Amino acid sequence: MKKQRNHYSVSRREFIHTTAAVAAWAAIGIKPTHILAANNPKGEDTKKILNYNPDMEYRLCGKTGWMVSAVCLGGHWKRVDQMVPGVFGKGSWLSADLNNKDFQKNRYDVVTRCIERGINYIDACTHAEIIAYSRAMKGRRDRMYLGWSWYERESRNVKYRTADALMETFDMSLKECEQEYVDVWRIVANSDGKKGPDGKHIMAHTEAESEQIAKALERARKTGRARRTGISSHDRIWLEYMMKTFPDQIEVVVTPYTAKSKVLPQESFFDTVQKCNCGFFGIKPFAGTSLFKGNSAPNSPKADEDDRLARLAIRYILCNPAITAPIPGMINAEQVDNVALAVKERRELDAKEKAELEHAMDLAWQNLPPHYQWLKNWEYV
Repeated sequence: MKKQRNHYSVSRREFIHTTAAVAAWAAIGIKPTHILAANNPKGEDTKKILNYNPDMEYRLCGKTGWMVSAVCLGGHWKRVDQMVPGVFGKGSWLSADLNNKDFQKNRYDVVTRCIERGINYIDACTHAEIIAYSRAMKGRRDRMYLGWSWYERESRNVKYRTADALMETFDMSLKECEQEYVDVWRIVANSDGKKGPDGKHIMAHTEAESEQIAKALERARKTGRARRTGISSHDRIWLEYMMKTFPDQIEVVVTPYTAKSKVLPQESFFDTVQKCNCGFFGIKPFAGTSLFKGNSAPNSPKADEDDRLARLAIRYILCNPAITAPIPGMINAEQVDNVALAVKERRELDAKEKAELEHAMDLAWQNLPPHYQWLKNWEYV
Protein backbone atom coordinates (compact mmCIF):
# COMPACT_ATOMS: atom_id res chain seq x y z
CA MET A 1 0.00 0.00 0.00
CA LYS A 2 1.19 3.50 -0.74
CA LYS A 3 2.24 5.94 1.92
CA GLN A 4 -0.47 8.27 3.16
CA ARG A 5 -0.22 11.99 3.53
CA ASN A 6 0.94 13.14 6.94
CA HIS A 7 -2.49 14.27 8.15
CA TYR A 8 -2.90 13.66 11.86
CA SER A 9 -5.22 16.35 13.22
CA VAL A 10 -8.86 16.24 14.22
CA SER A 11 -11.35 19.08 13.99
CA ARG A 12 -14.03 19.97 16.53
CA ARG A 13 -16.67 18.89 14.00
CA GLU A 14 -15.03 15.46 13.63
CA PHE A 15 -14.84 15.09 17.42
CA ILE A 16 -18.56 15.88 17.69
CA HIS A 17 -19.33 13.27 15.01
CA THR A 18 -17.36 10.68 17.02
CA THR A 19 -19.20 11.60 20.22
CA ALA A 20 -22.56 11.30 18.45
CA ALA A 21 -21.64 7.83 17.17
CA VAL A 22 -20.83 6.67 20.70
CA ALA A 23 -24.16 8.05 21.93
CA ALA A 24 -25.98 6.08 19.23
CA TRP A 25 -24.43 2.84 20.46
CA ALA A 26 -25.38 3.67 24.03
CA ALA A 27 -29.00 3.92 22.88
CA ILE A 28 -29.06 0.15 22.14
CA GLY A 29 -27.33 -0.79 25.39
CA ILE A 30 -23.66 -0.62 24.41
CA LYS A 31 -22.08 1.72 26.92
CA PRO A 32 -18.93 3.59 25.95
CA THR A 33 -15.76 2.45 27.62
CA HIS A 34 -13.31 5.10 28.69
CA ILE A 35 -11.95 6.56 25.46
CA LEU A 36 -9.21 9.15 25.24
CA ALA A 37 -9.65 10.74 21.83
CA ALA A 38 -6.75 11.82 19.66
CA ASN A 39 -5.31 15.19 20.63
CA ASN A 40 -6.69 14.63 24.15
CA PRO A 41 -9.48 17.25 23.89
CA LYS A 42 -10.38 16.89 27.60
CA GLY A 43 -6.79 17.40 28.78
CA GLU A 44 -6.61 14.08 30.64
CA ASP A 45 -3.47 12.80 32.37
CA THR A 46 -1.60 10.60 29.88
CA LYS A 47 1.49 9.73 31.93
CA LYS A 48 0.39 6.14 32.57
CA ILE A 49 -0.45 5.39 28.93
CA LEU A 50 2.24 3.19 27.45
CA ASN A 51 3.90 4.69 24.36
CA TYR A 52 1.46 7.61 24.33
CA ASN A 53 1.21 9.62 21.13
CA PRO A 54 -1.27 12.54 20.95
CA ASP A 55 -2.18 11.52 17.40
CA MET A 56 -3.53 8.15 18.57
CA GLU A 57 -6.80 7.31 20.34
CA TYR A 58 -6.65 5.08 23.43
CA ARG A 59 -9.35 2.89 24.99
CA LEU A 60 -9.63 1.24 28.38
CA CYS A 61 -8.91 -2.47 28.02
CA GLY A 62 -11.47 -3.66 30.54
CA LYS A 63 -10.31 -4.82 33.96
CA THR A 64 -6.65 -4.81 32.91
CA GLY A 65 -6.74 -1.08 33.59
CA TRP A 66 -4.53 -0.45 30.55
CA MET A 67 -5.27 2.25 28.01
CA VAL A 68 -4.63 0.53 24.69
CA SER A 69 -4.29 2.14 21.27
CA ALA A 70 -7.51 2.05 19.24
CA VAL A 71 -5.79 -0.04 16.57
CA CYS A 72 -3.09 -2.60 17.31
CA LEU A 73 -0.81 -5.01 15.46
CA GLY A 74 -2.06 -8.53 14.84
CA GLY A 75 0.49 -11.28 14.44
CA HIS A 76 -0.46 -12.64 11.01
CA TRP A 77 1.72 -11.64 8.04
CA LYS A 78 -0.17 -13.45 5.30
CA ARG A 79 1.07 -11.34 2.38
CA VAL A 80 4.55 -10.49 3.65
CA ASP A 81 5.96 -12.46 0.72
CA GLN A 82 5.06 -9.40 -1.36
CA MET A 83 7.73 -7.58 0.66
CA VAL A 84 10.13 -10.52 1.11
CA PRO A 85 9.79 -12.76 -1.96
CA GLY A 86 10.35 -16.44 -1.29
CA VAL A 87 10.12 -16.16 2.51
CA PHE A 88 7.39 -18.81 2.62
CA GLY A 89 9.35 -21.31 0.55
CA LYS A 90 6.77 -23.65 -0.95
CA GLY A 91 4.49 -23.53 2.08
CA SER A 92 1.87 -21.21 3.55
CA TRP A 93 2.47 -18.02 5.51
CA LEU A 94 2.94 -20.20 8.60
CA SER A 95 6.11 -21.58 7.04
CA ALA A 96 7.93 -18.22 6.95
CA ASP A 97 11.69 -18.50 7.38
CA LEU A 98 12.18 -16.71 10.70
CA ASN A 99 15.94 -16.49 10.14
CA ASN A 100 15.59 -14.68 6.82
CA LYS A 101 17.33 -11.33 7.40
CA ASP A 102 14.96 -9.43 5.12
CA PHE A 103 11.98 -10.89 6.96
CA GLN A 104 13.48 -9.96 10.32
CA LYS A 105 14.07 -6.42 9.09
CA ASN A 106 10.50 -6.24 7.79
CA ARG A 107 9.04 -7.21 11.16
CA TYR A 108 11.41 -4.85 12.98
CA ASP A 109 10.45 -1.96 10.70
CA VAL A 110 6.70 -2.61 11.12
CA VAL A 111 7.06 -2.66 14.91
CA THR A 112 9.14 0.53 14.73
CA ARG A 113 6.43 2.33 12.79
CA CYS A 114 3.81 1.08 15.27
CA ILE A 115 5.81 2.61 18.09
CA GLU A 116 6.17 5.85 16.15
CA ARG A 117 2.39 6.03 15.62
CA GLY A 118 1.54 5.37 19.28
CA ILE A 119 0.35 1.78 18.83
CA ASN A 120 1.08 -0.04 22.07
CA TYR A 121 -0.10 -3.66 21.74
CA ILE A 122 1.01 -6.62 19.61
CA ASP A 123 -1.02 -9.82 19.54
CA ALA A 124 0.82 -12.96 18.44
CA CYS A 125 -1.03 -16.23 17.94
CA THR A 126 1.32 -18.88 16.57
CA HIS A 127 4.69 -20.34 17.54
CA ALA A 128 6.34 -18.48 14.67
CA GLU A 129 4.70 -15.19 15.61
CA ILE A 130 5.70 -15.21 19.27
CA ILE A 131 9.32 -15.82 18.28
CA ALA A 132 9.35 -13.23 15.47
CA TYR A 133 7.79 -10.45 17.55
CA SER A 134 9.87 -11.19 20.62
CA ARG A 135 12.91 -10.68 18.41
CA ALA A 136 11.47 -7.54 16.83
CA MET A 137 10.86 -6.02 20.28
CA LYS A 138 14.32 -6.78 21.63
CA GLY A 139 15.78 -3.69 23.29
CA ARG A 140 12.41 -1.90 23.38
CA ARG A 141 10.22 -4.33 25.27
CA ASP A 142 8.99 -1.49 27.48
CA ARG A 143 7.39 0.38 24.57
CA MET A 144 4.54 -2.03 23.83
CA TYR A 145 2.35 -4.65 25.48
CA LEU A 146 2.91 -8.12 24.03
CA GLY A 147 0.12 -10.69 24.10
CA TRP A 148 0.43 -14.21 22.77
CA SER A 149 -0.76 -17.76 22.43
CA TRP A 150 1.00 -20.83 21.04
CA TYR A 151 -2.17 -22.17 19.50
CA GLU A 152 -0.56 -25.34 18.13
CA ARG A 153 0.08 -26.50 21.71
CA GLU A 154 -3.02 -25.15 23.43
CA SER A 155 -6.61 -26.26 23.91
CA ARG A 156 -7.52 -26.71 20.26
CA ASN A 157 -5.22 -29.71 20.51
CA VAL A 158 -6.76 -32.49 22.62
CA LYS A 159 -3.31 -33.18 24.13
CA TYR A 160 -3.30 -29.77 25.80
CA ARG A 161 -6.53 -29.58 27.77
CA THR A 162 -5.16 -29.90 31.29
CA ALA A 163 -3.63 -27.15 33.38
CA ASP A 164 -0.33 -29.05 33.57
CA ALA A 165 -0.09 -29.48 29.79
CA LEU A 166 -0.98 -25.85 29.17
CA MET A 167 1.60 -24.66 31.69
CA GLU A 168 4.22 -26.82 29.98
CA THR A 169 3.44 -24.98 26.74
CA PHE A 170 3.49 -21.60 28.45
CA ASP A 171 6.83 -22.22 30.15
CA MET A 172 8.30 -23.45 26.88
CA SER A 173 7.05 -20.35 25.04
CA LEU A 174 8.79 -18.03 27.50
CA LYS A 175 12.01 -20.01 27.19
CA GLU A 176 11.99 -20.12 23.38
CA CYS A 177 11.21 -16.40 23.14
CA GLU A 178 13.77 -15.50 25.81
CA GLN A 179 11.13 -13.59 27.77
CA GLU A 180 10.70 -13.41 31.53
CA TYR A 181 7.00 -12.62 31.20
CA VAL A 182 4.23 -11.92 28.71
CA ASP A 183 1.76 -9.08 29.15
CA VAL A 184 -1.27 -11.15 28.07
CA TRP A 185 -1.42 -14.92 27.82
CA ARG A 186 -4.61 -15.65 25.93
CA ILE A 187 -5.17 -19.35 25.41
CA VAL A 188 -6.60 -20.35 22.04
CA ALA A 189 -9.49 -22.76 22.53
CA ASN A 190 -11.69 -24.79 20.22
CA SER A 191 -13.14 -22.65 17.48
CA ASP A 192 -16.83 -23.53 17.49
CA GLY A 193 -19.44 -25.33 19.49
CA LYS A 194 -21.84 -27.86 18.00
CA LYS A 195 -25.54 -28.62 18.07
CA GLY A 196 -26.62 -31.76 19.85
CA PRO A 197 -29.37 -34.15 18.70
CA ASP A 198 -31.91 -31.99 20.54
CA GLY A 199 -30.73 -28.89 18.70
CA LYS A 200 -29.17 -27.37 21.81
CA HIS A 201 -25.74 -25.80 21.70
CA ILE A 202 -22.82 -27.90 22.91
CA MET A 203 -19.98 -25.64 24.02
CA ALA A 204 -16.51 -25.80 22.51
CA HIS A 205 -15.18 -27.27 25.77
CA THR A 206 -16.68 -29.21 28.65
CA GLU A 207 -16.96 -27.59 32.06
CA ALA A 208 -14.05 -29.75 33.27
CA GLU A 209 -11.84 -28.65 30.37
CA SER A 210 -12.86 -25.04 30.91
CA GLU A 211 -11.85 -25.25 34.55
CA GLN A 212 -8.43 -26.57 33.53
CA ILE A 213 -7.95 -23.62 31.17
CA ALA A 214 -8.82 -21.18 33.97
CA LYS A 215 -6.45 -22.97 36.37
CA ALA A 216 -3.56 -22.65 33.93
CA LEU A 217 -4.22 -18.94 33.45
CA GLU A 218 -4.39 -18.41 37.21
CA ARG A 219 -1.11 -20.23 37.79
CA ALA A 220 0.67 -18.22 35.12
CA ARG A 221 -0.58 -14.96 36.58
CA LYS A 222 0.16 -15.83 40.20
CA THR A 223 3.80 -16.44 39.33
CA GLY A 224 4.00 -13.07 37.55
CA ARG A 225 4.94 -14.65 34.24
CA ALA A 226 1.63 -13.54 32.70
CA ARG A 227 0.60 -10.05 33.76
CA ARG A 228 -2.93 -10.46 32.40
CA THR A 229 -4.85 -13.44 31.02
CA GLY A 230 -7.63 -14.26 28.61
CA ILE A 231 -8.93 -16.56 25.89
CA SER A 232 -9.64 -16.74 22.19
CA SER A 233 -12.38 -18.74 20.48
CA HIS A 234 -15.05 -18.47 17.80
CA ASP A 235 -17.73 -19.94 20.09
CA ARG A 236 -19.62 -16.99 21.54
CA ILE A 237 -21.65 -19.07 24.00
CA TRP A 238 -18.52 -20.66 25.47
CA LEU A 239 -16.78 -17.28 25.64
CA GLU A 240 -19.73 -15.86 27.57
CA TYR A 241 -19.67 -18.87 29.90
CA MET A 242 -15.96 -18.35 30.57
CA MET A 243 -16.29 -14.62 31.22
CA LYS A 244 -19.11 -15.17 33.70
CA THR A 245 -17.70 -18.27 35.40
CA PHE A 246 -14.05 -17.24 35.71
CA PRO A 247 -14.10 -13.43 35.97
CA ASP A 248 -10.71 -13.23 37.68
CA GLN A 249 -8.92 -15.20 34.97
CA ILE A 250 -10.72 -13.91 31.86
CA GLU A 251 -9.62 -10.31 31.53
CA VAL A 252 -9.34 -10.23 27.73
CA VAL A 253 -11.16 -11.98 24.88
CA VAL A 254 -9.89 -12.24 21.32
CA THR A 255 -12.39 -13.15 18.66
CA PRO A 256 -13.63 -12.09 15.18
CA TYR A 257 -15.11 -8.71 14.34
CA THR A 258 -15.18 -7.67 10.71
CA ALA A 259 -16.52 -4.70 8.77
CA LYS A 260 -19.59 -6.89 8.20
CA SER A 261 -20.31 -7.45 11.90
CA LYS A 262 -23.40 -5.90 13.48
CA VAL A 263 -24.30 -5.69 17.16
CA LEU A 264 -27.59 -7.35 18.07
CA PRO A 265 -30.01 -4.90 19.73
CA GLN A 266 -30.79 -7.45 22.47
CA GLU A 267 -28.69 -10.15 24.16
CA SER A 268 -25.60 -9.06 22.29
CA PHE A 269 -22.28 -10.73 23.01
CA PHE A 270 -21.02 -7.27 23.86
CA ASP A 271 -23.47 -6.98 26.74
CA THR A 272 -21.50 -9.76 28.46
CA VAL A 273 -18.15 -8.27 27.44
CA GLN A 274 -19.11 -5.03 29.16
CA LYS A 275 -20.82 -6.56 32.20
CA CYS A 276 -17.73 -8.68 32.82
CA ASN A 277 -15.48 -5.67 32.11
CA CYS A 278 -13.30 -7.52 29.62
CA GLY A 279 -10.98 -6.07 27.02
CA PHE A 280 -11.91 -7.07 23.46
CA PHE A 281 -9.53 -7.46 20.53
CA GLY A 282 -11.09 -8.09 17.13
CA ILE A 283 -9.37 -10.40 14.67
CA LYS A 284 -9.99 -10.56 10.93
CA PRO A 285 -11.12 -6.90 10.54
CA PHE A 286 -10.58 -7.20 6.78
CA ALA A 287 -12.11 -10.70 6.54
CA GLY A 288 -8.65 -12.13 6.14
CA THR A 289 -7.59 -10.35 2.97
CA SER A 290 -10.91 -10.90 1.18
CA LEU A 291 -11.86 -7.22 1.48
CA PHE A 292 -9.03 -6.15 -0.80
CA LYS A 293 -8.94 -6.08 -4.57
CA GLY A 294 -5.15 -6.04 -4.99
CA ASN A 295 -2.39 -8.30 -3.72
CA SER A 296 -0.99 -5.79 -1.17
CA ALA A 297 2.22 -5.30 -3.14
CA PRO A 298 3.50 -1.71 -2.82
CA ASN A 299 3.20 -1.20 -6.58
CA SER A 300 -0.26 -2.76 -6.87
CA PRO A 301 -2.57 -0.70 -9.12
CA LYS A 302 -5.27 -1.31 -6.50
CA ALA A 303 -3.16 0.00 -3.58
CA ASP A 304 -4.94 3.34 -3.15
CA GLU A 305 -8.38 1.73 -3.35
CA ASP A 306 -7.41 -0.96 -0.85
CA ASP A 307 -5.97 1.64 1.51
CA ARG A 308 -9.29 3.44 1.45
CA LEU A 309 -11.25 0.25 2.09
CA ALA A 310 -8.97 -0.59 5.02
CA ARG A 311 -9.58 2.83 6.59
CA LEU A 312 -13.35 2.54 6.08
CA ALA A 313 -13.30 -0.86 7.80
CA ILE A 314 -11.29 0.42 10.78
CA ARG A 315 -13.57 3.44 11.17
CA TYR A 316 -16.67 1.23 11.02
CA ILE A 317 -15.33 -1.17 13.65
CA LEU A 318 -14.26 1.61 16.00
CA CYS A 319 -17.79 3.01 16.01
CA ASN A 320 -18.53 0.24 18.51
CA PRO A 321 -17.26 1.73 21.80
CA ALA A 322 -17.20 -1.68 23.50
CA ILE A 323 -14.27 -2.75 21.33
CA THR A 324 -10.77 -2.16 22.66
CA ALA A 325 -9.10 -2.47 19.25
CA PRO A 326 -9.07 -4.34 15.95
CA ILE A 327 -5.76 -6.13 15.40
CA PRO A 328 -4.98 -6.28 11.66
CA GLY A 329 -1.84 -7.99 10.45
CA MET A 330 0.34 -5.55 8.50
CA ILE A 331 3.20 -6.19 6.10
CA ASN A 332 4.89 -2.78 5.84
CA ALA A 333 5.21 0.59 7.52
CA GLU A 334 2.86 2.25 5.03
CA GLN A 335 0.01 -0.02 6.15
CA VAL A 336 0.68 1.06 9.74
CA ASP A 337 0.45 4.70 8.61
CA ASN A 338 -2.83 3.93 6.87
CA VAL A 339 -4.62 2.40 9.88
CA ALA A 340 -3.27 5.16 12.13
CA LEU A 341 -4.77 7.68 9.72
CA ALA A 342 -8.12 5.87 9.91
CA VAL A 343 -8.19 6.48 13.66
CA LYS A 344 -7.81 10.22 13.00
CA GLU A 345 -10.43 10.48 10.26
CA ARG A 346 -14.07 11.32 10.92
CA ARG A 347 -15.42 8.27 12.73
CA GLU A 348 -18.97 7.90 11.49
CA LEU A 349 -19.32 6.85 7.85
CA ASP A 350 -21.56 8.96 5.64
CA ALA A 351 -24.16 7.38 3.35
CA LYS A 352 -21.79 7.09 0.39
CA GLU A 353 -19.03 5.53 2.48
CA LYS A 354 -21.47 3.06 4.07
CA ALA A 355 -22.67 1.96 0.63
CA GLU A 356 -19.09 1.57 -0.60
CA LEU A 357 -18.05 -0.52 2.39
CA GLU A 358 -21.19 -2.65 2.32
CA HIS A 359 -20.66 -3.42 -1.37
CA ALA A 360 -17.00 -4.27 -0.76
CA MET A 361 -17.89 -6.56 2.15
CA ASP A 362 -20.60 -8.29 0.12
CA LEU A 363 -17.90 -9.12 -2.42
CA ALA A 364 -15.54 -10.15 0.37
CA TRP A 365 -18.19 -12.55 1.69
CA GLN A 366 -18.49 -14.08 -1.78
CA ASN A 367 -14.70 -14.43 -2.01
CA LEU A 368 -14.13 -16.04 1.38
CA PRO A 369 -12.05 -19.20 0.98
CA PRO A 370 -13.51 -22.46 2.33
CA HIS A 371 -11.46 -22.32 5.54
CA TYR A 372 -12.85 -18.85 6.36
CA GLN A 373 -16.56 -19.53 5.84
CA TRP A 374 -17.00 -19.54 9.63
CA LEU A 375 -16.57 -15.75 9.58
CA LYS A 376 -20.16 -15.53 8.38
CA ASN A 377 -21.23 -16.68 11.84
CA TRP A 378 -19.94 -13.36 13.14
CA GLU A 379 -22.17 -11.11 11.07
CA TYR A 380 -24.64 -10.62 13.94
CA VAL A 381 -22.94 -10.51 17.31
